[in-house]
Amino acid sequence: MRVPRLAWRTAEIVAVRDESAHARSLALRVDGWPGHEPGQHVDVRLTAADGYQAQRSYSISSAPAAAQLELLVDYVADGEVSPYLTREARVGDRFELRGPIGGYFIWTAAYGGPLLLIAGGSGIAPLASILAYRARAAPGVATHLLYSARTALDIIFKERLEAWKREDPALAVSLTLTRSAPPDWSGYRGRIDAAMLRAVAFAASEAPLAYVCGPTAMVEHVADTLVSIGYPAGRVRTERFGPSGEST
Repeated sequence: MRVPRLAWRTAEIVAVRDESAHARSLALRVDGWPGHEPGQHVDVRLTAADGYQAQRSYSISSAPAAAQLELLVDYVADGEVSPYLTREARVGDRFELRGPIGGYFIWTAAYGGPLLLIAGGSGIAPLASILAYRARAAPGVATHLLYSARTALDIIFKERLEAWKREDPALAVSLTLTRSAPPDWSGYRGRIDAAMLRAVAFAASEAPLAYVCGPTAMVEHVADTLVSIGYPAGRVRTERFGPSGEST
């Protein structure tokens, strides 16, 4: 059976929110948006006045039931799309978007738990969608998020993560900083390694589902380590972000 091609739709920016010095959330109104599953992404296409087009993929960071579709965009100096979306785009601006895309890196309440979420940098975007959905549809599912950022100022969705953790004792959030940490920092330090994963991971005997999103090298290392400590490869789902911070 041939799958129909997704149509390009017009997206209008209705709100912008800086999440860190380099990342921005865009809240969008999308004509005819069909809805999405937690963990999916979209393609964004920009068209210049001379007709030149640039296209990139971005994960959806909002819950399916949210009033607007939200995307997280991380600034890349030599990028063709992210500089405009993070530095120039304003409320009322429009661009093209198609989606939702992806059926592999999604989680719904029917999948159950425990749920191990591991993110690096802007890889928190699809996991934020999963967590936002979980807070509404499946609170109480045992969940542990391990999130790696360069510095404390680079932690994206910090207040949101703290609120979700505060409201649900079944959710644990662990943070690690890879470059520098403030004097009062009580989280992990350094890149995610085997010892860190062993400390936060659910026992393989509990049949957890793991979702890993971030830079390719981090994702591959984490996935390999989880398998080495007993996680079946089929229970570890991965989404890789390229050098531009965009999904690949």
